[in-house]
Amino acid sequence: MKSWLLTAAIALIAGFAGAAAWDHSGLAPDRTRDALMAEPEMLPEAMAELQRRDMMERIEPMRAELETPFPGAVMGNPDGNITLVEFTDYACGFCRSSLADVNSLIAANPDLRVVVREYPILSDGSVEAARMALAAAQQGRYEAFHNAMFAADGLSTATIEAAAQQAGVDLQQARAAIDTGMLDDQLQNNVFLARNLGLTGTPAWIVGDQVLNGAVGEETLSEAIAEARDS
Repeated sequence: MKSWLLTAAIALIAGFAGAAAWDHSGLAPDRTRDALMAEPEMLPEAMAELQRRDMMERIEPMRAELETPFPGAVMGNPDGNITLVEFTDYACGFCRSSLADVNSLIAANPDLRVVVREYPILSDGSVEAARMALAAAQQGRYEAFHNAMFAADGLSTATIEAAAQQAGVDLQQARAAIDTGMLDDQLQNNVFLARNLGLTGTPAWIVGDQVLNGAVGEETLSEAIAEARDS
């Protein structure tokens, strides 16, 4: 019974009124309404399934681009067969608090590749730090800078450069890369991807066919990773 209720509920939610929807379910409108009234818990289930399918349709055409990191902007196993994509901003307190979750997931999942997409939407300091992060990635120092930047006290040129030095970044080389403007193309592309996915804030996560918003915690991310591994 659940299969035809799901079909009918999805048709109702999507606004597909009319004979075609009822022909597909094999039910008359009155019977469909009665069925949904008898089992109203099917409606949120159907809505969740509809949202999942909608998100899957958004993710799939851009999956290869989403899961291909800016060279060096990857943590965990760069050759891992499970990919977690994170959109992050160094001015985001929730991103900062999620760092421990990400590091725990990396430790617990040797096959996990974490593709980090700099999404500096909160402040001018966010943009400056994101540029330095990409410059660090070019030097193979991304993860060290990422951790140092989130441990820093505030976002200023001084704290950003201090984090870079702590991570072993050649500042002269990094500044030269930033000055070319080439790193801004990557940041703009990340904005494009985020908008096409309907992301409105940070952190945001993509794993398998799921998009998770906010500091959802290690357990939720771990469950999503397990589902992606099993699919």
